[in-house]
Amino acid sequence: MPAPLDFYFDTASFYRYFASMKIEALAAKCGRTVNWRAFPLGAAYKADQELEPLTLPMKGVYIERSARFYGIAYRYPSRFPISGVVPERAFYWTHDRDPAPAKKLAQAHYHAYFVLDRDISQQDVTADVTATLGVKRDEALAALNDVAVKTRFREEVDTAIKRGVFGSPYVMVDGEPFWGVDRFDQIERWLAHGPF
Repeated sequence: MPAPLDFYFDTASFYRYFASMKIEALAAKCGRTVNWRAFPLGAAYKADQELEPLTLPMKGVYIERSARFYGIAYRYPSRFPISGVVPERAFYWTHDRDPAPAKKLAQAHYHAYFVLDRDISQQDVTADVTATLGVKRDEALAALNDVAVKTRFREEVDTAIKRGVFGSPYVMVDGEPFWGVDRFDQIERWLAHGPF
């Protein structure tokens, strides 16, 4: 069986949201599965000592056009940027219990932030979203501050940085990196016809 695609995503980013809605279909079309890996983009910037341009005049209009192009529900959040650390801890806590609902949780966090305009950087909001998957809200809230969950998250971040992950969405295909949702057509061609 071919190796899974490693999909690195940040829950507080527009293009990662778009990519999260497309990655499973792309992988399935190419006979692959997906390992979802939450990765706070700020960690990559910190490692490279660079800062992302957070606000540009045309950014909102540009992103809205991309959402229309992909046919994905979207609304520019009233609080941007935010940290994705809290929902990404929830992702790994859920993932370690069962990977399948963890993918749904990542998409639920995107929906809460980019459609419902809920601030998922707040623990109460993340716990509410996590509870929609049938988890007890109090358990989810406690997990966000659990030392083991924080350690697990930090290890994933460190591993991603060691692998050279510098952006998000970032997909590793048999060790070959692809950065950006607009590279998905390249991934499809790579998987269908080999390296180019």
